[in-house]
Amino acid sequence: MDVAALVAWLLTAGGGFVLFGTWVARGGPQQARTGETKLPPALIGGHLALAAIGLVLWIVYVASDEDALAWIAFVLLLPVALLGFAMLFRWVTERRSVGPASPAAEQRFPVPVVALHGVLAVTTVVLVLLSAAGVGD
Repeated sequence: MDVAALVAWLLTAGGGFVLFGTWVARGGPQQARTGETKLPPALIGGHLALAAIGLVLWIVYVASDEDALAWIAFVLLLPVALLGFAMLFRWVTERRSVGPASPAAEQRFPVPVVALHGVLAVTTVVLVLLSAAGVGD
């Protein structure tokens, strides 16, 4: 289950990088200064940084089988998930009120990538929790 969680986490990160790349390429950082985007860089950066740190810890856990690292990675995933839900809520709210014609960079996110990123993120959290708890050992 450790490796399944790792694969799910890596796939989730891949989707996240597509979304982040889209946001940057469509002018998200510049829009943050003018207020056009609903996703402030601190929100995106916090989500990305905590997820990356957790992923590195998970890789070290898989290599070392040190149980404390699994739990630390899981605990790091909790604020990652909360930040992710905050971004999803802002994205959906903006999409409903203004529509995809909005100039906000995040409104150019491919909807299938957003959906897949979310499904994989939930899968990752569940697999990491089960793995940290020793299920499937």
